[in-house]
Amino acid sequence: MKIPSRLMPLLEDGLIDSVVRQLMSGKEAMVFVVRCGEHTRCAKVYKEAQQRSFRQAVDYTENRKTKNSRQARAMAKGTRFGRESQEAAWQSAEVDALYRLAAAGVRVPEPIGFHEGVLLMELVTDADGDAAPRLNDVMFEADAAREHHAFLIRQVVRMLAAGVVHGDLSEYNILMGADGPVVIDLPQAVDAAGNNHAQSMLDRDVTNLKNFFGQFAPDLLETQFSREIWALFERGALTADAPLTGRFEQVDKPVDLDAVKREIDDTLAEEAARRLRMVQSRSQ
Repeated sequence: MKIPSRLMPLLEDGLIDSVVRQLMSGKEAMVFVVRCGEHTRCAKVYKEAQQRSFRQAVDYTENRKTKNSRQARAMAKGTRFGRESQEAAWQSAEVDALYRLAAAGVRVPEPIGFHEGVLLMELVTDADGDAAPRLNDVMFEADAAREHHAFLIRQVVRMLAAGVVHGDLSEYNILMGADGPVVIDLPQAVDAAGNNHAQSMLDRDVTNLKNFFGQFAPDLLETQFSREIWALFERGALTADAPLTGRFEQVDKPVDLDAVKREIDDTLAEEAARRLRMVQSRSQ
């Protein structure tokens, strides 16, 4: 097995003792099982931009903060420094999200550290101690599907209550650990309050969960958790333990056209009075 060059500094500095095997290769990174003293962990090695099949779509990077104005200008111009800064921001987004969500009680792999394009974190394992499978590789009885769906909806709520939307949540980005599902792959996570696409991303995440578990428990296909959760978030009423029903009714109040017309007329009258005062002041 060829060890990626980005892992060599960690081996040389003793941060990892050995590389056991490659665990997976995804659209933006390769993941390796590594030994760190007595612990077995995983190392996520981010691919260079030109090697990734996933591109940093503007929907995801909207409103992401940069360290200074020089970086922002360079990123906008697409200079070499700008591209390097954009890469660093893309990689650190997952690290920041992991720490933020772990603190909020979301079940994510425990982050250990980030070193030059390599994220060291907990190796999620199954009941036998082997690397946990992705949700997509597991079959469920109806009751188990409902249980895991409910748990993951609660994780989505906890994420949003912490101000984060995963943005790419599906059965391919969830591991089935010994203690239940674990959410992974967060470099595309977005700030819920600062990204105009956050609601549609949340809806897609929740819909993916509904469609996957709905294969095993068809009643889940009728749920409307996304709209219910977002409505609570918009009202400032969303908490990690907010009660949910899976139902949502849009309340459309009739428009008072007369009131709207009066508001327009009042605005026009105020503008006309303002203009008249300006003419009078000039003539004096």
